[in-house]
Amino acid sequence: MTLFALALACSTAPDTLTPPPVEARLPAEAPPAEAPPPVEAPPAEPEAPEIVDRPLPNAERRLALSQEYWRVHYGEPPEPLAITPRVVVLHWTVTDTADAAWNTFAPAELGGRPELGGGVNVSAHFLVDQDGTIYRLLPDTAMARHVIGLNPVAIGVENVGGTPAHPLTEAQVQADAALVRWLAGRYDITHLIGHLEYRSFEGHPYWAELDPDYRTTKPDPGADFMRQVRQEVSDLGLEGPPG
Repeated sequence: MTLFALALACSTAPDTLTPPPVEARLPAEAPPAEAPPPVEAPPAEPEAPEIVDRPLPNAERRLALSQEYWRVHYGEPPEPLAITPRVVVLHWTVTDTADAAWNTFAPAELGGRPELGGGVNVSAHFLVDQDGTIYRLLPDTAMARHVIGLNPVAIGVENVGGTPAHPLTEAQVQADAALVRWLAGRYDITHLIGHLEYRSFEGHPYWAELDPDYRTTKPDPGADFMRQVRQEVSDLGLEGPPG
């Protein structure tokens, strides 16, 4: 083959050493990220009703007696001593004034009523006057001696009156309802009862009384008063007496 023919053959032969051009491809676009679901804000705590602090005195002595009462009636007390609020119990004082009720609760020791068992005086967390004024007597989670078998889980609300001369009032209905609504927003309250209904809890998981003979029968604060307060807070879905 002549040099001319060799050169011609090389110039017309396919170039096996150079790959064909590759079309440039842009990377595929990633799908847009999904927006995270909106975070629901926790429900707002109901506005607190106006509460006047009027604490009971003799706090250290009351605490010591409460620990002993707990030990006798419920078993070994927690440390620190505190209740787990699950029930609100409404009462009446059978006194004509808030001062008279406060003076009854003020001593740390119970005097003159040995049938009630234990040294700590009766009391409650709140006291509602006839005009609807709410007084706080004890911290919400302190133990108040106000209802047999349920004190470890019960917040007590005393209403001034309950006598023929001083029946409970509409202002107290509204104040109790506002207080229950606020407490239910702060704690895992499941039940609203009157003192007259407490024995329906015997056999319930909340019932804690160890003494099978320690019982009383109570009429307060009256079935009609309970009906009115329950109607005001019916939207909360609170249970009444078990069974």
